[in-house]
Amino acid sequence: MSTGKQKSGGDGQATHRRATLKTISDLTGLSLSTVSLSLRGGTTLKEETRRKVEEAARSVGYVPDRAGVRLRTGKTNVIALVLDGAGDSIDFARHMIQGIGQAMRGTRYHLTVTPEFDGIQSVESIRYILDNRTADGVIITHTAPRDRRVQMMMEAGFPFVSHGRTEFFTPHAYHDFHAETFAANAVERLSSKGCKDILLVVGDDSTNNYHNIVTAFQRTTAQLGIEGRVLESIASRAGPDEIRRIGEELARLPKRPDGIICDSEMRTIALVGGLQDGGLKLGRDIQLIYKQTSDILPTLFPTLDSIREDVFAAGVELTQLLVRRIDGEDPATLQTLSEPDLHWRS
Repeated sequence: MSTGKQKSGGDGQATHRRATLKTISDLTGLSLSTVSLSLRGGTTLKEETRRKVEEAARSVGYVPDRAGVRLRTGKTNVIALVLDGAGDSIDFARHMIQGIGQAMRGTRYHLTVTPEFDGIQSVESIRYILDNRTADGVIITHTAPRDRRVQMMMEAGFPFVSHGRTEFFTPHAYHDFHAETFAANAVERLSSKGCKDILLVVGDDSTNNYHNIVTAFQRTTAQLGIEGRVLESIASRAGPDEIRRIGEELARLPKRPDGIICDSEMRTIALVGGLQDGGLKLGRDIQLIYKQTSDILPTLFPTLDSIREDVFAAGVELTQLLVRRIDGEDPATLQTLSEPDLHWRS
């Protein structure tokens, strides 16, 4: 049976032609409507039928005609990830994209990624998607308390999910790392190791995550009756060289903190370098706990405690929430938190 993938040219050479729904229909013996419904993720079909269509589509290299799909349905079958380019977390982007890709496997959706390094430009990227309807839904990261991107999409009634919470009264879909638990667990761990003066080194104070961590940190240190300091936001947003210099200065203070909590792997590497330059031995002269998003730092610092966020799992969850939102589910039911994974090593 012909698959419709090739036809013979006048010179006897085989030339490729695009596989269509009819190609798959001919190959499987199923109707065009059944093939179309299956490729659109129809849940009313038998699993055997869906698997048969999927295998046939893969065998002939079927790729949906997005322009045709959009004309017929108004859908693009595209999910857009507007990804903050902050370099705080090692491998954040890779793990996030891999998780999204895993969740999209077997669905009708394709992924486009727009990396952004500027908050204003990120707003313009959202505006472009809304004006041109280049996607069916959007995933954004690193949300602010009154995030302009979130406001724009809520006002437009456009499906989206954010990696991070906001302070808007109107509910929207989100998945977030439970930053408050991260801060509380870190303080309690350091307190159990005898720390009485803890410094929090946390990133961009324009994000909602910053405020969640700082609030929980201050509350927990107060409850335990120990001193808690927060490195000023300008310093905590400094580059690696500056963070390393700050670490060296901290090591030489006559009244230095005896415990440090750091919310970023990149800042942790720079900070540890400075503390060691200042002559301190981690675990003996000062304790440190960091937020882990990769498997790199445990290799570099095998005795340091960490609290892990599974960014791959976050990508999976964000995608599943967004697909449900695109399908019309109430955003108030699409709000989830991931709990910290504690790695006490020393």
